Amino acid sequence: MIKIQKEDFNSEEEINKIKDLHENVGAVSSFTGYVKNKNNKKKVKSINLEVYEEMAYSQFKKIISEAKLKWQLTDCLIIHRYGELDVNSKIVLVSSFSEHRKDSFESCNFIMDYLKKDAPFWKNEFYDKKNEWLINYS
Repeated sequence: MIKIQKEDFNSEEEINKIKDLHENVGAVSSFTGYVKNKNNKKKVKSINLEVYEEMAYSQFKKIISEAKLKWQLTDCLIIHRYGELDVNSKIVLVSSFSEHRKDSFESCNFIMDYLKKDAPFWKNEFYDKKNEWLINYS
């Protein structure tokens, strides 16, 4: 499942919605990313994430398909927020569902690495007296 949204989310509820659909899930690995209060030795006030939503959705589908070819996955969940986010706000949730932990661990990391580096999101970080557009990196 893929969700690209402005709204906050409840990680446990979102994971349980997917897990409840499948009887064979023995492992769920998840990563939740938050807005940090410091970056590049500067105090962060907030961020603004912009997204090319249609492209992001298409690319998320592709990366989930790739993960399902590499690992035995029952399902995957990606929730990525956009818009203005304060420090400590959730940005992203990636969850991989499988029968075995190794498949869920490795695939979750694979998907998150892709999102951090190549997803069509742009981050404008705000500090006390200025702001700065950041470059995606792993």
